[in-house]
Amino acid sequence: MDKMQLPPDVEFYKDNHLLIWRPRGLLNNTAVNTIITVLGELEVALEEPFNRLLDTVAADAVDLNFEYIIRVSLYRRQVYSKRPPIKSAILATDSTLIHYGKVHALLTQGSPIKARVFQDPPEAAAWLGVPLELLAPG
Repeated sequence: MDKMQLPPDVEFYKDNHLLIWRPRGLLNNTAVNTIITVLGELEVALEEPFNRLLDTVAADAVDLNFEYIIRVSLYRRQVYSKRPPIKSAILATDSTLIHYGKVHALLTQGSPIKARVFQDPPEAAAWLGVPLELLAPG
């Protein structure tokens, strides 16, 4: 894990079993594809499962569509199907991102990925079981 170089908008807290992705600027297919690659590499490299937080508050614009969100959600559901349960919290205040997060949560129901959308960081931290300070942008 120490050898892997994470993108600048990704933080990993090994002791808390938490990956935080804070996309900035434009949130598009390229950004999502990058984090999917990072997740895949970490899932292979690490022996223990880890939860995820997608903090979309710093994203200025969204260039995604429902078809892409559905494809990504079904892909993640499939590749993670035989792994231990994890929680994936999506922190969003933008109505479009809230809807996309709810679609992802719906499509991953019944899989080891338990996704939920939050508008309030304390609620997300409590659900993930991590200190609130961890969710504050560094």
